[in-house]
Amino acid sequence: MNSKAQMTAVIIGAVESTQVAIAAFARSDWKLALVVTLPPEAHSRHSDYVDLGPVAAQAGAALHHTRQVNNAETIAAIRAAKADFIFVIGWSQICGPEFCAIAPGRTVGYHPAAIPRLRGRAVIPWTILLDEKITAGSLFWIDDGVDSGAILAQQFFHVAPDECAESLYAKHMQALGSMMDEALVAIAGGSPPRKVQDERCATYATKRTKEDGLIDWTQPAVEIDRLVRAVGRPYPGAFTPVQDGQITIWRSSLPRDEVQSAGQPGQVVATDGTSFTVSTGKGLLRIDELEGPDGYTPIKHEILGT
Repeated sequence: MNSKAQMTAVIIGAVESTQVAIAAFARSDWKLALVVTLPPEAHSRHSDYVDLGPVAAQAGAALHHTRQVNNAETIAAIRAAKADFIFVIGWSQICGPEFCAIAPGRTVGYHPAAIPRLRGRAVIPWTILLDEKITAGSLFWIDDGVDSGAILAQQFFHVAPDECAESLYAKHMQALGSMMDEALVAIAGGSPPRKVQDERCATYATKRTKEDGLIDWTQPAVEIDRLVRAVGRPYPGAFTPVQDGQITIWRSSLPRDEVQSAGQPGQVVATDGTSFTVSTGKGLLRIDELEGPDGYTPIKHEILGT
């Protein structure tokens, strides 16, 4: 570890949370020595990818592009930075043994959940799909497990009944910014928190793909609405086949004054020029924003999903 008063860091990531963390370094007394990120041509790996080149330059940090954080070239670049601490924020790959050996006990990760609950992947969509009422952003010390290290900082907040991925994502970015400010001060002070996670409370979230956004119209309207909210922007969105291809449904809602409808699941039962209403396995769902083939306009009695 550096003997100088100023602490130095390396950050690994490629999304908005990485950019939020870099901004925290810029506000602090720390020196950000290196930003490790995806090359721009690999942007499709993350739907919320951010080109970190400009912010790295503003922070005075060197930039290293890689597709695999555990390869020899990247390990060498991180070692050469001789940082006091490494931050892995917004990077989906598991850090291997050689990576973890660079700064054992001095590598910090970020997870958008109240770990030990919901360790794993696609946590923001799963938070909504599981109808979680409270969640948290968590900074933790990376160990040889998956999101299992001791907690450095954790900020809890409520998940609204109509929460969508975009609004929940924004809450996490706000929480991360304030946690980073506090954590950098605590680490530099020499006695940062290390609260061991309670393994009895551990749950795990699995990877989700774009195909998991396929709408099953036989499900109740409330469940389809939850899917739409969970996989909306900045994620790929919920979708359904139509005659000319498919449409992505970005926003939906449950009609306040629902009338009886004899429609089949997936059948358009009403249109009003700005939205349309679809029958489901239980109840009606109003579609408030969609994206589809050019000129696509839903027709009453059309059956979606076919």
